[in-house]
Amino acid sequence: MDEKKRWEEEDYAPLPLRDANFTTISGEELEPLYTPQDIEGMDYDGDLGYPGRFPFTRGIQTSMYRGRLWTMRQFSGFGSVEDTNQRYKFLLEKGQTGLSVAFDMPTIMGRDSDDPLARGEVGRCGVAVDSLKDMENLFAGIPLKNITTSMTINGPACALLAFYLCVGEEQGASFEELGGTIQNDILKEYIAQKSWIFPPRPSMRITTDILDFCSREVPRWNTISISGYHIREAGSTAEQELAFTLADGFAYVEAAIEAGLDVDDFAPRLSFFFNSHMDFFEEIAKYRAARRIWARHMKEKYGAKDPRSWMLRFHTQTAGCSLTAQQPENNIVRTAFQALSAVLGGTQSLHTNSMDETLALPTEKAAEIALRTQQIVAHETGAISVIDPLAGSYFIESLTNRMEEKAEAYFRRIDELGGVAAAIDKGFFQREIADAAYRYQREVEKGERVVVGVNFFQNPEEELTIDLLRIDPDVEKKQCERLAKLRSARSAAKADQALEALKRGAEGDPNLMPLIIDCARAYCTEGEIIGTLRRVFGEYRETPLF
Repeated sequence: MDEKKRWEEEDYAPLPLRDANFTTISGEELEPLYTPQDIEGMDYDGDLGYPGRFPFTRGIQTSMYRGRLWTMRQFSGFGSVEDTNQRYKFLLEKGQTGLSVAFDMPTIMGRDSDDPLARGEVGRCGVAVDSLKDMENLFAGIPLKNITTSMTINGPACALLAFYLCVGEEQGASFEELGGTIQNDILKEYIAQKSWIFPPRPSMRITTDILDFCSREVPRWNTISISGYHIREAGSTAEQELAFTLADGFAYVEAAIEAGLDVDDFAPRLSFFFNSHMDFFEEIAKYRAARRIWARHMKEKYGAKDPRSWMLRFHTQTAGCSLTAQQPENNIVRTAFQALSAVLGGTQSLHTNSMDETLALPTEKAAEIALRTQQIVAHETGAISVIDPLAGSYFIESLTNRMEEKAEAYFRRIDELGGVAAAIDKGFFQREIADAAYRYQREVEKGERVVVGVNFFQNPEEELTIDLLRIDPDVEKKQCERLAKLRSARSAAKADQALEALKRGAEGDPNLMPLIIDCARAYCTEGEIIGTLRRVFGEYRETPLF
């Protein structure tokens, strides 16, 4: 009998244990103790290596945070572009180092603010951006060549990217000088977030057009932020988030190669966007496994030669779905631990959620506390002084290996279904996520999983004591008036000509980005640009599953 087995039977087994759930949030059983036996066969050089070297398990930069801190972004957008511009300047004054734009629902769905379907939603869950004029006002007084901007937009990403590039151009910055990220992850929309516009085939065409255009014209731009965040927010496990996100990434790589692009021309500008949930060690293992899986597949399966193509660069956002309306100040603590796990996992960029986000968009005070959380992790905890400090932990390495094994098993199942697009059509991802969400919710309702303030440690007499952000009800009216003024002031002939050229392009096969940029310069609205494409490509309708 080995010593671990002897310890378990003679020392551990006779002891009474708490009535608790000793599993990860994803439902994986955890051993009471991890030893060298749990990582037998691990090859240090092949499985871990060194930071900045293949397979990048320990980080993609050689010096990691000793050389440069992660980019601190706060996802922000509400009301009018002037309101949001003021919030950006406030956060930059407080030490934020990158911008991240939250758009309202009409913008996300490719609709102008005066569209009947936009009524009641303008400026509510983000900022309304209908045209180049709005984008100009959104970044007024903020030199774009001196900062990177992330834009969380998918279906109409081509139009919003065009507006942004034109603003940079007007400020005197060349396309080559502009840096940032457009989410542009349409596969994730079909799987989880549901804010699609076009069917999958034309959507993938637009995505590859952006990849191709930016690889040549905007070399500092991250052309897709392949997002596991929304997959996790929809209720997936950590393993599903990891596997489904990377599967989407591989699908984009294959689509671009099929379109005739060289993998090393576009892969270095692909980036990822992960969730940081409450299970501290599981999240760290997820990020480490993600880097290793991506590096191996890009090198060995897709034949990438450039080491930059092997590097999985990622932004992290703390888990919005973990925040609670009850005892909202507790969310500050949740966010701090989630931020720390993202940093120990080696993120390149981080957004920390505000304590009030289950109730409203963040107030300035709540956003400042969330930003200060990142700054405390960076400057007070000592967590960043050593690169990948948890490496070599029997538990962390075992959990990282298990994450990789689970992801590879999912890849095989997806391949058996015919790939990502076929799996979407068959409802595979949707069912897997729904099952995981149901299991977790049942655990909470039965008291098997503790959520402080929700099913345990409640305050029955609790009253809401925090201030909430209120959106001015006149925002929508003023935005519609601004839109009408834009249409009357612009050259109608130039706008019509640009939209007609876009229509002909969509009916053919040229790269659409130059045509969309021409539309932006003519002050065509987002709704007009997307509407033109919608008339050619049609709209997607999801097959009901439940």
